[in-house]
Amino acid sequence: MPTSSPGPPTRSWTSSASVAIQRPPAWRRSRRRWRGSPLERVTSLRHAAGSRAVTVAHTLAELGWSAFFADQCRPDEADLVPQRVATVHRARMGALAEAGPVKLMLPVHTNTGDYAVGDWVLVEAGTQMLRRCLDRRTVLERRREGSVAPQLAAANVDTLFIVTSCNADFNPTRLERYLALANQGGAEPVIVLTKADAAVDAERYRREAGALQRDLAVTLVNPRESGAATQLGPWCGPGRTVAVVGSSGVGKSTLVNTLAGPSHAAPQATGGIREHDAKGRHTTTSRSLHAIAGGGWVIDTPGIRSLQLGDAAEGIDTLFAEITELAPECRFRDCTHAHEPGCAVQAAVAEGRLDAERVARWRILRAENRGNTVVPTGPRGNKRR
Repeated sequence: MPTSSPGPPTRSWTSSASVAIQRPPAWRRSRRRWRGSPLERVTSLRHAAGSRAVTVAHTLAELGWSAFFADQCRPDEADLVPQRVATVHRARMGALAEAGPVKLMLPVHTNTGDYAVGDWVLVEAGTQMLRRCLDRRTVLERRREGSVAPQLAAANVDTLFIVTSCNADFNPTRLERYLALANQGGAEPVIVLTKADAAVDAERYRREAGALQRDLAVTLVNPRESGAATQLGPWCGPGRTVAVVGSSGVGKSTLVNTLAGPSHAAPQATGGIREHDAKGRHTTTSRSLHAIAGGGWVIDTPGIRSLQLGDAAEGIDTLFAEITELAPECRFRDCTHAHEPGCAVQAAVAEGRLDAERVARWRILRAENRGNTVVPTGPRGNKRR
């Protein structure tokens, strides 16, 4: 009786976690679409080439762990281990443990939208099963147009690098929205100006940016030069986390690659801009956590072209401190600062102490924030917008 010939043999390979995995034959691999993260893909390719991937170990303190998080751990959670969320996708999440990157096992019905890159979570040591997320020290979240619920951007961030170019991308209105976002979330904002070498008067952009908020740090950086990491060094370092936001094409991914250094396992893709309007295309499509060569961590985010504010009243007050500080001097407590007699804000505009355009932008952001903020009312806690 004839016997059928066996199919192509499969080979086993060892991942960075030393787990034997059956690898499909080459004739199947060629048509198989990669669904892992960039870091997992680089690791896979290294193993396929027969090289050994190097996993760098970090202490919890180097990952950003502090007493703020340790104090939240209960005695009955002594068997759980803390890990930091590094990637968040629709159906999967990755984290950084002391030994290196790991894949988290998610309980049934887990909504990954409830987690942000930078979160600290407690997981089971043996199974990598996610158990709970610890309270955040800082959080960056934004509103999408037409949506009531906020979208988490990053968590436990010390500094927010707001990147913009010294060209048509420079937009004070958009920068003010980013500043309000950082203020509300508890992160220190820093405006990073790029492409100054192509600007006629780069210092003008620095002055305009510095005038947007009291005591705001502004720095001119060329993301392609290694010296950029040195310039941004005061906000980086072991245990510290920075996040990078800005429009597409301003150099965010290039800056992340420079901070991560030449040995970065999965460099971010970069792209150019259209010359006539300085707009770029999205090269970063998801948020991810990367190690900084000199210590610390950086979170890269996709380019944002539309940023809505909600639940950001305190952040707006900090942004426009020179205006909000005048409100108590108005004749009426409920003054709208538009037409009432005895308005201290209008008086400052008339005397030239306040910029009328800035006051107009302040009114717009206040109105937008009010419309996007859910307020509980009524005896049963009914909510209205």
